[in-house]
Amino acid sequence: MKELVEVIAKSLVDNPEEVVVSEKEDAKSIVVELRVAPSDMGKVIGKQGRIAKAIRAVVKAAASKIDKKVIVDIVDVD
Repeated sequence: MKELVEVIAKSLVDNPEEVVVSEKEDAKSIVVELRVAPSDMGKVIGKQGRIAKAIRAVVKAAASKIDKKVIVDIVDVD
């Protein structure tokens, strides 16, 4: 899942070298954290969160094969 989110995010942003994706896994779920440059945050979230919802939908579809819940968090870098 980490690689999928990374490929999608890098294709959306202006600074792909600043995309950082981390993954935490437990018995029932996987949490994927996405960090991008502050200037690219709007591109990853989109108007009214549409791009973020689309990313989550693609990851959810890919996760259906592994029978685990996948949560995609877009983390604000301060």
